[in-house]
Amino acid sequence: MIHESVLSLVGNTPVVKINRLAPEGVHMYVKLESQNPLASVKDRLALGVIEDAERKGLLKPGMTIVEATSGNTGIALAMVCAAKGYKFVAVMIETFSIERRKIMKFLGAKVVLTPKELKGTGMVQKAEELAKEHGWFQTKQFANLANPAYHRQTTGPEILSAFAGKRLDYIVSGWGTGGTITGISSVVRLGRPEVKIVAAEPTNASLLSGGKFSPHGIQGWAPDFLPAVLDRSAHDILIPVSDQDAIHYSKQLAQKEGIFVGISSGATFAAAMSIAKKAPKGTSILVMLPDTAERYLSTALFADITPDSDKLELVKSRL
Repeated sequence: MIHESVLSLVGNTPVVKINRLAPEGVHMYVKLESQNPLASVKDRLALGVIEDAERKGLLKPGMTIVEATSGNTGIALAMVCAAKGYKFVAVMIETFSIERRKIMKFLGAKVVLTPKELKGTGMVQKAEELAKEHGWFQTKQFANLANPAYHRQTTGPEILSAFAGKRLDYIVSGWGTGGTITGISSVVRLGRPEVKIVAAEPTNASLLSGGKFSPHGIQGWAPDFLPAVLDRSAHDILIPVSDQDAIHYSKQLAQKEGIFVGISSGATFAAAMSIAKKAPKGTSILVMLPDTAERYLSTALFADITPDSDKLELVKSRL
């Protein structure tokens, strides 16, 4: 197949069965959003909000787009802007991974860093200031209804299609903007009302359960506010996940399943495992895995991975 643009590759990501990590008798599947062209679920958001703005006449050729991002949305927007001819400026907290900044710059974007003390609210305010000062278009991923709408149009129907005629008991997703879980939930509850929607969030920032925000290591999840696009009733079950469990299951997916995903994916899978370990045999669980581990090379995920030559232990085989 010949594609007219890289943008036509967004969506239709594969669902893969978990073979070694799933408890006996429990069927676990993952939806690999890393198979989008720029390797994260945010490719959907970026394409959705930009094409929505184009249809509404809010974007004109050559305009500059600005957005506050933990990285994946910025990378996705940089890709879409490059393909469509827009300029892009990303605003990020200074603690987000270096590789995310470099990827955006490689795609032609400019990156503005904000102090970590200002948290997510600070980077959003800076993006708003830049938009007003320069007349740039702000995509407003945390408030733009085109974000969950794109998931209603694509991600949700893809899940229903993949599991047509098959058992499905749970769908597990984390939340950052809330677009994925909000969009999926609204579609799945109509088409498969028996399916339970599980939301996962950081233990240190359990805002959906009424807790307070404190810094956490799951990049892309839970800013210090509840986004406007997040439907707070989109989930049936809410599970907190620690940074340690997120890293553990990201590594487990790589080393036991060959599935190379980031910390937020490990966190989502950790929440799914807490369901799976208690579930009766025959239970079917789908887990949304939002991105790739390559976004985390400079983070705690790879802290114990060295580039040095390994010492091999000689193993004597028994005759």
